[in-house]
Amino acid sequence: MAKEMKIGIMPREDFQAYTLAVARGEKKLTGKEPKVWFDSVESMAQVLSTKNRELLKIIQEQKPESLTELAAESGRRLANLSRTLKNMERYGIVELDKEGGSVKPKVRVSKFHAVFSL
Repeated sequence: MAKEMKIGIMPREDFQAYTLAVARGEKKLTGKEPKVWFDSVESMAQVLSTKNRELLKIIQEQKPESLTELAAESGRRLANLSRTLKNMERYGIVELDKEGGSVKPKVRVSKFHAVFSL
């Protein structure tokens, strides 16, 4: 079952200061903070582009049994598809299950909430 993900957008320098403040105990976490952070709206938009969200929808609805099947269903080249999905897996958006000799993609997150300030 896919879930919701809160994502944050914060410049790398600010994020580094934020995590150090947490580590020093100067900032207390409430559990409501984003679990995934991007350093810009543009970097988030690359991962969650319209094309990539369409890909997630295909995975969720068609439930392809392999990346080859997903490539055929999405019309995307296998190498580019694999690279995109590995990046999404790094953020926890998809899961790539190795079953036998193939890789089965699964959507882990179907709704996103972005948190950022000026």
